[in-house]
Amino acid sequence: MNRIATALIAGFIALMLLSSTVFIVDQRKYAIVFALGEVKQVISEPGLHFKLPPPFQNVLYLDKRILTIESPEADRFITAEKKNILVDAFVKWRIIEPRLYFVSFGGDEGRARDRLGQIVKAALNDEITKRTVREVISGERGKVMEAIRTKVVAEANLIGVEIVDVRLKRVDYVEQINNSVYDRMKSERVRVANELRSTGSADSEKIRADADKQRTVILAEAYSDAEKIRGEGDAKASQTYAEAFGKNPEFYKFYRSLEAYRATFKTHGDVMVIDSSSDFFKYFKNSGAAAGAKK
Repeated sequence: MNRIATALIAGFIALMLLSSTVFIVDQRKYAIVFALGEVKQVISEPGLHFKLPPPFQNVLYLDKRILTIESPEADRFITAEKKNILVDAFVKWRIIEPRLYFVSFGGDEGRARDRLGQIVKAALNDEITKRTVREVISGERGKVMEAIRTKVVAEANLIGVEIVDVRLKRVDYVEQINNSVYDRMKSERVRVANELRSTGSADSEKIRADADKQRTVILAEAYSDAEKIRGEGDAKASQTYAEAFGKNPEFYKFYRSLEAYRATFKTHGDVMVIDSSSDFFKYFKNSGAAAGAKK
């Protein structure tokens, strides 16, 4: 019985020793084998591997995948025109030199994130202080990101990290500047509206003046045509009268006298003192004589 127990204990110890010498490397991980704090081997291929049991050798795993660093809040920077802006950026990175990365941070990912965050912030500060707000927001945003990426890549390589991408998620004014910017935008819109309103009013006056001018010209031309037609009509009438009365001058004199009688005796209350033998009553006399002769 003691032999069986001893065998079981020995087998268990052997199994424990064997398990401590075998380790599996995932395809998403790096494995660093080190002895007493000194790196002995870096394994990047996935599969089953062997090492000496602890404390002779230990294994540390590092992430192979692309990782992301995002700022918990936007950082404040000062532009070339001394204006404060808030910039929110993110970085895509991964470990490419596990040994150098381990030496730099002891395998602590938190320290690596802090260091990369400082590098990115310094690069952002260097580039933004050279440019205006307009250039950072829209004009040269692509150039800003490329310049930041170049600087970050150079420093990240020194700590065993590859920078896959750097992006500016948001660039905005601080709250105080936002209010002044909105006020300035409002003033600009009001100015443009007033200019358009003034231009419209001037065009309206111009159109109205042109219409009044055309109306005056049309009325003048119409009056001129009317007077011309009236004159032609009067001339034609005078010609017709002259031709008609020229054939019998006596009848013309008689007709004109009748017109004078009609105009003179139109109102029954009028009183006229005229010599009855005057030429005015010539046809009254002749008319009576003619009537008596007819009888």
